[in-house]
Amino acid sequence: MNASSASKLLIVAAMCTLAMACSKKVKETPPVDTTTGTTTTTVPADTGPTVAGAYGPNDLDSDACLRQRIVYFDLDQDTLKPEFQTIVNCHAKYLRDRPSSRMTLDGHADERGSRDYNMALAERRAQAVSSAMQAAGGSASQLTPNSYGEEKPVCTESNEGCWSKNRRVEISYSAR
Repeated sequence: MNASSASKLLIVAAMCTLAMACSKKVKETPPVDTTTGTTTTTVPADTGPTVAGAYGPNDLDSDACLRQRIVYFDLDQDTLKPEFQTIVNCHAKYLRDRPSSRMTLDGHADERGSRDYNMALAERRAQAVSSAMQAAGGSASQLTPNSYGEEKPVCTESNEGCWSKNRRVEISYSAR
């Protein structure tokens, strides 16, 4: 096993541990209809889930974890930092609880590097967050990674403090 594989295995193990340890809501199993053997759960469109502990659409605005929608990266890196795993786990749980929800993951880079390099790096960052969401239980069909490279900076000064704000993936919901 090489260092890269060991590192990835360690990240996956940490994600699983955090997902279990940081889960703030407990999902109950829906009742099973004994006559047909099927599980039935009704989720009205406007009121949210009927399963206790499941996220609803209003939680996107009220839950402290779900309100965090930016994942930052180190210089020239596309590896998810451990401190952002909790945010990824919260959003992955929301995706599991709300199968009709859809999310875009907009990858960004700072101004250093060529345009092509920054587009590719921002794409890898968006894909890294997408992969982490899927590893935590989100569905690939709910996720749309995008790359903006250096084209949409949140800060335009040429210094490390500013560049660090531009090395990010922004999480946004296109369907709640």
